[in-house]
Amino acid sequence: MTLTLPLRLLIATALAALTSLPTTAQTSEHSFIDKNMAFAARQYHRLAAVPPEGRAVMPHSLDAKRNLVRVPVRAWTAGFFPGTLWLLADYNDDKALLDSARAYTRLMKPMQHYTGNHDIGFMMMCSYGNAVRLAPQPGDTAVLATAARTLTRRFDEKVGAIKSWDSFRSWHGVSTYTYPVIIDNMMNLELLFFAAQVSGNDTLRHIAVSHADKTLRWQVRPDGSCFHVVYYNPENGAFIKGETAQGYADNSTWSRGQAWGIYGFTMVYRETGERRFLDAAMKMADFYANHPALPADKVPYWDFDAYRPGFVPGRRSHARDVVTNYRDASAAACTASALLELSTYAQGERAERYFETARAILHTLASPAYRAAEGGNGGFILRHSVGSIPHGNEIDVPLSYADYYFVEALCRYGLLLNKRPLFVGRNVKQASKAR
Repeated sequence: MTLTLPLRLLIATALAALTSLPTTAQTSEHSFIDKNMAFAARQYHRLAAVPPEGRAVMPHSLDAKRNLVRVPVRAWTAGFFPGTLWLLADYNDDKALLDSARAYTRLMKPMQHYTGNHDIGFMMMCSYGNAVRLAPQPGDTAVLATAARTLTRRFDEKVGAIKSWDSFRSWHGVSTYTYPVIIDNMMNLELLFFAAQVSGNDTLRHIAVSHADKTLRWQVRPDGSCFHVVYYNPENGAFIKGETAQGYADNSTWSRGQAWGIYGFTMVYRETGERRFLDAAMKMADFYANHPALPADKVPYWDFDAYRPGFVPGRRSHARDVVTNYRDASAAACTASALLELSTYAQGERAERYFETARAILHTLASPAYRAAEGGNGGFILRHSVGSIPHGNEIDVPLSYADYYFVEALCRYGLLLNKRPLFVGRNVKQASKAR
């Protein structure tokens, strides 16, 4: 059943009594958040101070020699750096970071017209989306509306989903498919929902819901795990097959893909009130939290099955010979942020469990095992993330999106400790510390 409450009222009233922490413990947790956000701000001052030499590029990671890696603004990760700057500037009342956030966000403006892939949602919502929420300027909303219309060019009504890549050759080299859709694409739907709300264009909302439904039907497995990639027949929209690009095997569960699914379906439920999307988010969250291969500290291996005793990969595993015991802090950070929101929609013990799992993840990521030493890690906050182990890219390095979701989760945690809505405008710190 579709809820009829206005969207923002729905969000504002969706909070539950999530924690039984005593007042003294809550004070300690607020101190935990404050210290980590202050540390993160100091780290990002270092990153923002590194001149980009006049190029439209964003800090992204470190290479094998620990040199800073920047990516062009057309890269799918480009929006995360300005997004993290927005969150840190707002929480810490930091004018210098605020100015940097605006400057780096302006670099993203031409990407409102980018048609190269589906990731314009990541790119624009993390940058301009946070700008609109926290410190809007004239024209910011129009940029997002244009970006949403650009994204719709990748939607085909016959298929009912947004095409992720223009084409993709299977990693095992058997065939090439022309309509691949990856689980990551769930994250880009928020751009469409936002633009539909501010423009009144219901077509944008229809496209977002259609894509979510298609993903739910074919990409989410019965046990709550998901395929990384699904291929459809562009002539009639029929499902062809599911496999992986960055995971261990076609029948395994790539950890960051699972995080994208939890976060994405939670967001779609927020925007629609449709119960099937909440059920999908909870099913995927339960798979993550209850998986026998999830370490005690709640930070997963890069693939849930890559370090699982007894797991037999399908006949085509493109990762048989890779070292498998790498953790992925980026998957954990994204999941923590998603679980905090999901805890406001779930009920009873389930809500408490999601909240406590997210809390445990945050404390793990903030520990010396994952958080960088002051002044180290090239200025990034977290260590031990992976990009794509099968492709030999970004293995056990800091990544901009790991930092983004860690900081976002800290902001959300502070708000929920005080039973405050997650989706507030400026100032997040004031709202999260209103004891």
